[in-house]
Amino acid sequence: MIRHMDREIGRLKKQILALSAVIEGSVQRVTQSLAMRDASLAQEVIDRDTDIDQAEVDVEEECLKILALYQPVAIDLRFVIAILKINNDLERIGDEAVNIAERVVFLARQDAFDIPFNYSLMSDKTQAMLRKSLDALVNMDTELAHEVGLADDEVDELNSEMYVRVQDAIRRHPEQVETLIHLLSISRHLERIADYATNIAEDVIYMIDGEIVRHKAEAYL
Repeated sequence: MIRHMDREIGRLKKQILALSAVIEGSVQRVTQSLAMRDASLAQEVIDRDTDIDQAEVDVEEECLKILALYQPVAIDLRFVIAILKINNDLERIGDEAVNIAERVVFLARQDAFDIPFNYSLMSDKTQAMLRKSLDALVNMDTELAHEVGLADDEVDELNSEMYVRVQDAIRRHPEQVETLIHLLSISRHLERIADYATNIAEDVIYMIDGEIVRHKAEAYL
């Protein structure tokens, strides 16, 4: 029976890593579409969302099957519980990528305008956090996972800066309020991706050490 459970857990690992790769690809594509204001690239992200949703359901069903059939304990139980949570956060990251893509499609239809904020730094930091959290999962590396939590405040600060810049731009260009709100929304969705990356990193720490670091700021010091 243990051998059967090991085989199922091995299959679950492959599923979650495959989903991770797809999600990381979606985030890369959508940030590229934002930089280039490329509606066709953004549409690719939107079109792939159904496949991501199905993959998330498949992973959840595999987790529930393992829990029901094998009643894992100790580290195996922590692994399955953590994968359930990571799976949910990955799907939400996919949703956030779609939200950004929809706004890129809108922006691509607008006349040329000056964006009051350079998204490249925020996009780079968000992608780096996601990459590190997934690398921590692949390599079972708590050191990498802790680095993700440390970077989250930087993305939060950039999101706050974007809010101030958009607020000022709306006062100066009220005729562009709809476009500017879409730009602010993009910043918020990037910040949410960073939050989900942090959640994944925290679940990796739990998976490995059995420690719940959520809501513990000192855990990243």
